[in-house]
Amino acid sequence: MDYTRLGSTGMQVSRICLGCMGFGDADRWIHKWVLNEENSRPIIKHALELGINFFDTANVYSLGVSEEILGRALKDFTKRDEVVIATKVHGRMFDGPNGGGLSRKAIMSEIDKSLKRLETDYVDLYQIHRWDYETPIEETMNALNDIVRAGKARYIGASAMFAWQFQKALHVAENHGWSRFVSMQDHLNLIYREEEREMLPLCIDQKIGVIPYSPLASGRLTRDFTAETTLRSETDQIAMKKYDSTAETDQQIIIRVAELAQKYGVSRVHIALAWLLQKSPVAAPIIGATKISHLDDAMGAFSVELTKEDVTYLEEPYVPHQIVGHQ
Repeated sequence: MDYTRLGSTGMQVSRICLGCMGFGDADRWIHKWVLNEENSRPIIKHALELGINFFDTANVYSLGVSEEILGRALKDFTKRDEVVIATKVHGRMFDGPNGGGLSRKAIMSEIDKSLKRLETDYVDLYQIHRWDYETPIEETMNALNDIVRAGKARYIGASAMFAWQFQKALHVAENHGWSRFVSMQDHLNLIYREEEREMLPLCIDQKIGVIPYSPLASGRLTRDFTAETTLRSETDQIAMKKYDSTAETDQQIIIRVAELAQKYGVSRVHIALAWLLQKSPVAAPIIGATKISHLDDAMGAFSVELTKEDVTYLEEPYVPHQIVGHQ
């Protein structure tokens, strides 16, 4: 396993992050393909065996069950100081007022609940899951700063927003001398590259570590675009909204991934991830593994070195896409 510093911090993370949205309780979550605890634990254990030390979850995943599963597994399989735990806040956890968002009240309540579920005194990275249009960013950044000062989070990060919003948050934190975001968890893969326009240049300039989610486009980059046979591909309504399987340009990119995979004698996963790993300032793509083989396949990306010509060939068919993942 390769390791890198997360952004400008001194914290080292594995260049593959295990995403834990797929661990939880299908009865408490919109995704019906999630794994229960019994089936999740072997994947978490195998990730540790491979040298993965970076784990990403969120309070809203299965309404906290994902955090519970991850917390118990890490407590059983490793030492706390040897792993980097990231979680997120924003999603609605209960109906009615203050059930979600990024108010001081919500953040202060949710960090304590997340820590309890994760069975830890602190998280290494506490991220805002989306932008909250109803709460002043000054209130949010002040609350996050207090959480860092209280020792409940080592660093803070953000996810899925416009570049101007991210810059505003960085500016507010800098003006007040508060903790600033060290990472951006954004939507980035070969068939969705809108983040390259403004967000990635901003992150390079501000030395922000990027940890892309959906690096394989919910599996679409790993198989023929006509082979929609998995439970997730059949039921994941969010992924269906993100990706248009009939888009000709997306199909051309998928075909080129397959061609390069054949050229190098590797799987398509290796090509799609190798493309991400060579892109600045990507630190660690988030792999939402629901099978042990998903992790083993991801590890193979480190053996692939794409040439400049390969990268150009993969990127050439791309056309602008509608913004998805945030609004």
